[in-house]
Amino acid sequence: MLWLKNLIHYINTLNDHVGKLAAWLVLAMVIIIVYDVNARYWFHHGSVALQEWQWHLFALIFLLGSAYTLKHDEHVRVDIIYQSHWMNERRRAWVNLLGGLLFLIPFCLVILYSTWPFVYDAYWHHESSPESGGLAHRFLLKGAILVAFSLLLLQGLVNVLSQVLYLLGHSNETKG
Repeated sequence: MLWLKNLIHYINTLNDHVGKLAAWLVLAMVIIIVYDVNARYWFHHGSVALQEWQWHLFALIFLLGSAYTLKHDEHVRVDIIYQSHWMNERRRAWVNLLGGLLFLIPFCLVILYSTWPFVYDAYWHHESSPESGGLAHRFLLKGAILVAFSLLLLQGLVNVLSQVLYLLGHSNETKG
């Protein structure tokens, strides 16, 4: 059981670090947006590359932040049911366990399976921006889809394992 708790801790720590990286990317994106807006407003000079950096960073923030958000139980759910007075910790653990097994893990597996050819093709062709002055190496951004859903899958597995441990009486908390 100790190895399982260590694995859970390791994956939680990994997703915490990736989530903190995503938070720093927010700062980078804001700086780029402020610079780009001022360059366009004051100097009438726009940049396709800067605009693409903005949406690349936004995509990375969203993708890399998803597992962190799940880990900290801040994802979207129907709180009117989940937070109701008749939902005790044990029932919440069952909802989390079944939700992870029936929805989250299969969804991640479908995304990973269906995205693989898309990402492979982008890497094979060294896909870059179709825009003049755009960013090269767009395939790297597409590769982030696989990384993000792998991290989300790992966090989903950790959450399921944490719920099982809780329901078996091996843990006092239900969060991953």
